[in-house]
Amino acid sequence: MTLARRVIPCLDVERGRVVKGTKFLDLVDAGDPVAVAARYEAEGADELVFLDITASHEGRAIMLDVVRRVAETIYMPFTVGGGIATLDDAARLVQAGAEKVSINSAAVRTPELVTAVADRLGSCATVVNIDPKRVARDGREVWEVFINGGRVPTGLDAVAWARRVEELGAGEIVLTCMDRDGTRDGYDLEITAAVSRAVGIPVVASGGAGGPGHLADAVTIGGADAALAAGIFHFGECTIRAVKEEFARRGIPVRPAGG
Repeated sequence: MTLARRVIPCLDVERGRVVKGTKFLDLVDAGDPVAVAARYEAEGADELVFLDITASHEGRAIMLDVVRRVAETIYMPFTVGGGIATLDDAARLVQAGAEKVSINSAAVRTPELVTAVADRLGSCATVVNIDPKRVARDGREVWEVFINGGRVPTGLDAVAWARRVEELGAGEIVLTCMDRDGTRDGYDLEITAAVSRAVGIPVVASGGAGGPGHLADAVTIGGADAALAAGIFHFGECTIRAVKEEFARRGIPVRPAGG
């Protein structure tokens, strides 16, 4: 049986508000996270991702009160990331209501944290978010991993890093292509496909969705197991239902939309 492909809205949260930017910059307010999460559940989203996008950069813990309020409002699976630096950070998020935790900057700095979280919470609850950007190196273009909200280059190749986090115990990868983030130009299907082929765990495509066709392309061309979007959902340019109807039209297995 072929598993249904997932449609996942993402809440990028800064100071308790949902925001959306372009290439990780120029953030615009998009509402209260609890209200936005409730709307997406009613519309039939398969999962929700919540990222405290400045926690790592600001060197602070994630906002547990906001996580709890969202968790109390929805029933769909809920992934939380941003500012996770220790195993205790991850455990607190699960206690606050998260089903999965997403590690990004700390996974690069202390790779053993991925293994520790997977050992404690299970691989299925351990997500690594990878933020690659195309850069020139030694006369060729490579996909370099960035951390701290896209501010700090790491020198890591995104495909090699994806393989490594799978070896460390991650059960899922969220791949957010910085060059496409917020552009509405579609996902970077080349790197999405490269990472999807390189690993045996689910890959969630992120960064660049401009309409239902882009999310479907992420699955059919990019080989992703799920497609994540933010701005097009937040600002009413596209609905969960429209995406799922496009999936069904293309023969992509998908759960029915709600609302």
